Amino acid sequence: MNSKIEIDNSLKIPVYKQLIQNIEFLIANGVYQSGDLLPSMNELASELEISKETVKKAYSTLKDKGIVESTQGKGCFIIENRNQKTKILVLFDKISTYKQVLYGSFLKTIKNGVEITIRLHNQDIDLFEEFVEENLDKFDYYIITPHFPLNEENLKKTVNILKRIPNRKLILLDRNITGLPGNFGSIYQNFENDIYDGLKQGIDILRTYNKLIVLSMPGSMYSPLIHKGIKKFCKEYSINFEILTNINADKIKKNEAYLIVNSQLDSELIELAKAAKNRNLKIGSDIGIISFNESPINEIILEGLSVMSTDFIQMGEMAAQMILNKTMKKVKCDFRFIRRSTF
Repeated sequence: MNSKIEIDNSLKIPVYKQLIQNIEFLIANGVYQSGDLLPSMNELASELEISKETVKKAYSTLKDKGIVESTQGKGCFIIENRNQKTKILVLFDKISTYKQVLYGSFLKTIKNGVEITIRLHNQDIDLFEEFVEENLDKFDYYIITPHFPLNEENLKKTVNILKRIPNRKLILLDRNITGLPGNFGSIYQNFENDIYDGLKQGIDILRTYNKLIVLSMPGSMYSPLIHKGIKKFCKEYSINFEILTNINADKIKKNEAYLIVNSQLDSELIELAKAAKNRNLKIGSDIGIISFNESPINEIILEGLSVMSTDFIQMGEMAAQMILNKTMKKVKCDFRFIRRSTF
């Protein structure tokens, strides 16, 4: 017989786990339906050339998960469970305003019928590995922000960890991981190209200022990529610029534009606004201010804060649609310059 159940001996995933994942996938895609009889343990062991004990272990796990039921003399069959919720594990690095926007958009689009668990790996790759390892086979989908320090060792380790998750269950957000094979989902930003495009969208206004001051605080993981995009833009468009790692209120001058690319709890924005007020400089005309990453409060503060940002609402919507449509793809998220009163 041809059960359509497959295994791949080249994978490091145990065979019994591959059987569980494959059967769950066939059920999710309608190949196996409620009431369908699975192959007997002897039949499947013979077809796949594996031990009967391996099949028994997989069937026993599926039974414990409430996916199959066994009947004496008949075998294992798929249980009808129309109320079973889709289980989703969300592995964010940190909670931030823009992640709340992303998550809110995801929830609004996915609506009901899901059970979500959130864990924070805090950009600690060892903790991330623990979360993945202890939750393998427990969820239908894994949504991950793979933000870790940019070096080859971390990249290699990240790829090896992510390989343990079946492609059909994996959705990466905010950062694309090169070197990871397969048809997994990925909705990402390109830090270097996006800042270049964002500045280009505001070029006409930017040219009215004498200089672009980039405030880039130490500790940002993606600062080197963002700086590279800024330098490329300013060179091509002959924009006078300077990148600073701290604010000197005495050096703030009229007719300069300030781009804050990684503010720490908005402290740099607050210091800049205070310095402008103390020097009687009107924000939006005497000096320009642009922040990085959109949040709902930006429409209110300083009578409207101009922002360059990935569309995190779009990111959340697309992640939900991948799950609803059971279609994984790799998409670069839109990046926009949102002009308000400060620029």
